[in-house]
Amino acid sequence: MANPATPQPHPEPSPDRRPFPDPRIPPERTAAFRRLCRSSPWRWSTLRFEVAWFGPGVPSGTRNRDAGPGSAAESVWVRAWLRRPDALRVETPDGHLLHSTTGIHASRGLFYAAGTRASWMLPPQLTTPVYDDDGLVRRRPEAAYGDPSFGDPRWAAVLDPVELGGAEPAPAELPFSHPVRVLALEEATHAGRAVLEAVLTPNRTYRAAVAGHPLLGPGRTRVRIDAVTAVCVSTEVLDGPGAGSGHDLRILGVDEYMLDDLFVEHPANLTDVRRHVPWVVGHGPQPL
Repeated sequence: MANPATPQPHPEPSPDRRPFPDPRIPPERTAAFRRLCRSSPWRWSTLRFEVAWFGPGVPSGTRNRDAGPGSAAESVWVRAWLRRPDALRVETPDGHLLHSTTGIHASRGLFYAAGTRASWMLPPQLTTPVYDDDGLVRRRPEAAYGDPSFGDPRWAAVLDPVELGGAEPAPAELPFSHPVRVLALEEATHAGRAVLEAVLTPNRTYRAAVAGHPLLGPGRTRVRIDAVTAVCVSTEVLDGPGAGSGHDLRILGVDEYMLDDLFVEHPANLTDVRRHVPWVVGHGPQPL
């Protein structure tokens, strides 16, 4: 029988029972991570990217975009062009059109403008949030949030991962004031871009941006947030029956100029000004 006076070694606490806040991660870093997660609407206006969604059982180490048919990493990749606030084009990698925005110039009648409170809210790009010294958002204003989406309901949440940081700061000493708990946080790279990689678990106050379709699983989830655009470029559920599920997003271009013709199914076929249009006086324009 062990001597009760002899001090007994304490086992390493499990990730779910670590003291709050976690002393191994500086509070300033977790606060900066949350501010980055709520900053996306003011970090970019156009985005060109590729994205794929993965089901359970596909570990991140085998998520290869060029995997051949029948491999464990086989998935459906799509390529997208997005121009905020409401223009989106989606294609397959070989150029087959899957979706295009056709109503970006649709007019809105008097009833729409007067019928709902939401119709008076401005796009977030026309509002001014409260910034910190690094240009990240401390507090988001009330605005008409939401990006156009395609396919998976989590699409818009990936482009604006505010559900991981909350719309405003919360007291660090209260255990459930933040929507997620940060178990690990480090700098990394994803598809050649700098990201913040974190292992998160949801708190009681966690609410998915789209009800029923959270970015996080019920246990631990590894996420990567692009350091420039604040887009969630990767998620991977680590625990439970959904382990291995998530997404992978590769950013190809940021703030590129995008014409309206890119987002309509049938382009307007404007005159190519690089070609000379012959004009004979008294006979009108001649056919090319």
